[in-house]
Amino acid sequence: MNKETIKISGMTCAACAKRIEKAVGKLDGVSQASVNFATEKLSVEFDNQKLSTNEIKETIVKAGYGVIEEEKKKTVTIPIGGMTCAACANRIEKALGKVEGISKASVNFATEKATVEYDPQITRLSAIKQVIEKTGYKALSIEKKAAVDEDKLRKEKEIRTLWRKFIVAAIFSAPLLYLAMVPMISWLPFPIPSFLEPMQFPLIFALTQISLVIPVIIAGYKFYTVGYKALIQRSPNMDSLIAIGTTAAVIYSLYSTWQISIGKFHAVEGLYFETAGVIITLILLGKSLEAVSKGKTSEAIKKLMGLAPKTAIVIHDDKEVEVPIDEVEIGDVILVKPGEKIPVDGEVIDGHTAIDESMLTGESIPIDKKAGDKVYAASINTNGMIHFKATKVGGDTALAQIIKLVEDAQGSKAPIAQMADIVSGYFVPIVVVIAVLAFAGWLIGGQTLVFALTIFISILVIACPCALGLATPTAIMVGTGKGAEYGILIKGGEALETTHKINTIVFDKTGTITEGKPEVTDIIAVSGMERDRLLQIAASGEKGSEHPLGQAIVRGAEKKNLEFLKVEKFEAIPGHGIEVTIEGMNVLIGNRKLMDERDISLGELNIQSDRLANEGKTPMYVAVNNKISGIIAVADVVKESSAKAIKKLQSMGIEVAMITGDNRKTAEAIAKQVGINRVLAEVLPQDKSNEVKKLQAEGKKVAMVGDGINDAPALVQADIGMAIGSGTDVAMESADIVLMKSDLMDVPTAIHLSKSTIRNIKQNLFWAFGYNVAGIPIAAGVLYLFGGPLLNPIFAAAAMSLSSVSVLTNALRLKRFKPYK
Repeated sequence: MNKETIKISGMTCAACAKRIEKAVGKLDGVSQASVNFATEKLSVEFDNQKLSTNEIKETIVKAGYGVIEEEKKKTVTIPIGGMTCAACANRIEKALGKVEGISKASVNFATEKATVEYDPQITRLSAIKQVIEKTGYKALSIEKKAAVDEDKLRKEKEIRTLWRKFIVAAIFSAPLLYLAMVPMISWLPFPIPSFLEPMQFPLIFALTQISLVIPVIIAGYKFYTVGYKALIQRSPNMDSLIAIGTTAAVIYSLYSTWQISIGKFHAVEGLYFETAGVIITLILLGKSLEAVSKGKTSEAIKKLMGLAPKTAIVIHDDKEVEVPIDEVEIGDVILVKPGEKIPVDGEVIDGHTAIDESMLTGESIPIDKKAGDKVYAASINTNGMIHFKATKVGGDTALAQIIKLVEDAQGSKAPIAQMADIVSGYFVPIVVVIAVLAFAGWLIGGQTLVFALTIFISILVIACPCALGLATPTAIMVGTGKGAEYGILIKGGEALETTHKINTIVFDKTGTITEGKPEVTDIIAVSGMERDRLLQIAASGEKGSEHPLGQAIVRGAEKKNLEFLKVEKFEAIPGHGIEVTIEGMNVLIGNRKLMDERDISLGELNIQSDRLANEGKTPMYVAVNNKISGIIAVADVVKESSAKAIKKLQSMGIEVAMITGDNRKTAEAIAKQVGINRVLAEVLPQDKSNEVKKLQAEGKKVAMVGDGINDAPALVQADIGMAIGSGTDVAMESADIVLMKSDLMDVPTAIHLSKSTIRNIKQNLFWAFGYNVAGIPIAAGVLYLFGGPLLNPIFAAAAMSLSSVSVLTNALRLKRFKPYK
């Protein structure tokens, strides 16, 4: 079997998608065909021994649609090892950006991943990895199998290694610092041994310090190997600053030791070994805390990844066979017992149960499932035993799509991060220049070499772009992860940032404000037509329609056990209704516009029609042979949360409008129930995006909330598209934010989450910029010029480490975010 995705042009509504599905589905060799109206794509599974891709494309063209040959571009996410600051990420981005065939490259320092879009006809994945390796970093495995455990183990190993290095460094730097401080601080409780007295035995004193600093330097050897390599390649990073600063301290101290050895005992005052040792120790501590904090920012994605079960019970030859999850194939019949997790997506074929889908939707109440209902991977079977047929496996399951969505969002960059990226890219070289100029300036100004060296080391150590590089991505990681926890899937940093600016929200009516499951409430027939006969004709015609109002009429006939008549001809009229031929009769079923276009007078039904509309019901007109035969009124119940959500949005200062294809009276009746003042009624699906454009032309930032299918053009046109639904392909691909629960309270929650995240990012950027703006002048000795203290390099190292940890800690405060209820 072969799988293909084909881009289609010319579709105007969901009925077109159904038409293509049917045409392709009839081809010999096609086992499954699904058309996504929002993305305009056909996903088809077929036997390539019986059928070719070109034959499928010819079928689409014969059905009256076009086939778009898409660019064969691939997107890959590569984990990267060895990055130490935002400058590293910028360096890799620049290197990848120069490679022919790569159209887009984004490196996220917080997630330690590169997202690369490339043309496989021009360059290969192996070549991309080689560029990363040549730049001085490690391109890690991107295999999806065991990616959860592999990534987790790698992170845990990294944290353990950092802690070990810090402990070793601390064991040796603590006595080194004490040894250096005792001669200067008389009140320290433990005097050093007499043979280490610096004034009496200066050479032994110096050699002892060397023996203590060597293990510390070995523990921090990566600062030197990575830092100097980056310096040689003219792309200095944080490691370069640390390497230069501590090397300067060690070299000067070694020079002082040599002077002591030739009898110049006063040179004992020029020993800076403890500065180098303590700086390395403090930075290792900061890196350890940073690694732990970064691990916490991605906890949401780890929880999602760990949800899927490892095995499934497949029914094979009437026997229960337990197989690894990777071996489950589409079409397999799977048994799930009470308390077990659903292994893959599928459709129940036997049994009845209640399933906890909170992992997917955030909704804690179990949902009843029977034959024909869909089930999703990682949801929990609470009480009954069921058999279901696998319909989606591996990366196609809803859970896998959610994980990918959250991963992509966490790896993306918000526009607000651009300034930090630009600054980080130029920051390190500028700092090195400032340090050299300050060093030279103090020397020329008459200060000693020791004084100037203290300034030089302090500037290099305090000015680290780590905090800048972590400010935005860590907040986005926590924010998007928190959203996923509550069933709000945000597609990326840009969507997260734009959402907080929204001042107008347009809600679709059917299935968004209302339940989307309308029921027949009134049947009014003209004289000479029986009510059941009217319902029978209408239901027979609507049997082939996917419209919710049409399906309500079908359900109404089924409840009365009416027999469906044979339909000889069917044509959908988008935004108006349908035209069918039944038993030789020409039947029109639709809205008032359809009747007006065909010059069909409503006669005595006009008054009844207005009454039904005023009651919030949708009148569906039925005309037989161009004469009105009656009205079937359909009402859709307003969701319990709609009025509450709209009131909350209005209290937030956001204008709320409702858009619908229904007639104005029906629309206004529904709008009145939920407290909406602005109603855009009688709008065709293809015109919804134009209505959004009109609002945007008024200077408004518009969000569109809809079901992700008929509303797809408007969802794309809006500044932010929010899809209400259960995480279908259509919703995920057409919207910027997917609200997994059909609860409108998630709309104000999404805006609140965006505002909280952006506020957190701004706080992080303020402190990161403020820290560097204030820290560098202080390290350069500005306070000393006005009689203040001189910054010790040890305190500079502590401040630098704490700046990164403080930014991460602030981002983790978002984990306390709570949704509106």
